[in-house]
Amino acid sequence: MPRRPIDITVPDLSGKRAIVTGASDGMGTGIAARLAGAGAEVIMPVRNPGKGEDAIARIRQRHPDAKLSLRSLDLSSLASVVALGHALREEGQPVHLLVNNAGVMTPPTRQTTADGFELQFGTNYLGHFALVGHILPLLRAGHARVTSQISIAARSGTINWDDLNWDRGYNGQRAYSQSKIAFGLFALELDRRSKARGWTITSNLSHPGVAPTSLLAARPELGRNRDTPQVRLIRALSARGILLGTVDTATLPALLAATDPGAEAGRLYGPGGPGHLGGPPAEQRLYPPLRSAEDAARIWEISEQLSRTTFPID
Repeated sequence: MPRRPIDITVPDLSGKRAIVTGASDGMGTGIAARLAGAGAEVIMPVRNPGKGEDAIARIRQRHPDAKLSLRSLDLSSLASVVALGHALREEGQPVHLLVNNAGVMTPPTRQTTADGFELQFGTNYLGHFALVGHILPLLRAGHARVTSQISIAARSGTINWDDLNWDRGYNGQRAYSQSKIAFGLFALELDRRSKARGWTITSNLSHPGVAPTSLLAARPELGRNRDTPQVRLIRALSARGILLGTVDTATLPALLAATDPGAEAGRLYGPGGPGHLGGPPAEQRLYPPLRSAEDAARIWEISEQLSRTTFPID
């Protein structure tokens, strides 16, 4: 049975400057393409410039007049985040949309970032935390909307407060869940602090459901030399239109959260189908691990120290 088309309307974004992390493949490329197709100037910070150029070429096949440019960013290196923040501040142009999309998932053995943090916590969360801090003046100037991409893995689990780096008893899935819970708590706290301190930005959350992206595919750099059984099953179900989304439909919650005039700050958007695995994007209840303002303030303070990133008090 043919899959019913699922899509949303992205409003006119002419004159807007957007940043999409993880835009060199998968959902990130799809998000960047839709924003550029709506008229935004899209900055694509990437770790691999060759993949970034390939992504730009694919986007321009669909949108020949797209305004796209690459910047260098390795979210697993705080020095790289600082360098990007400095470069963007030097350009001095306001940022109107930031989609924090990049991430890694479940290396089979514990790996660390350039700064010694567990790879998922450091890349998925701390790198984005630091990025927002270093470009906060540009976000404020653009009255920006910041959308942070979490995961259904944040539905359960907790922050491993006594061992954030998983030095003892590494569990890849639990560490992944922690990184996404921390990311979600940060995004909600960002919105609270913006309101309290007059930063003039709004922050919300999205998650893509389950789709055949590259997160669980073969990634030799993560120590995963072949596709996981999970991603093979996901591809089969997605191809048959059973429960799950596609790479294209998985981009829609983030696009809705980032661009829809009705999408609200401090809310979560994801697929609206059974189990929130696929289907049209819709607002959803916050996952239980994300509901504690005390946890959010706690992880924020810890993250300022770990990432050496200071947000203004005023």
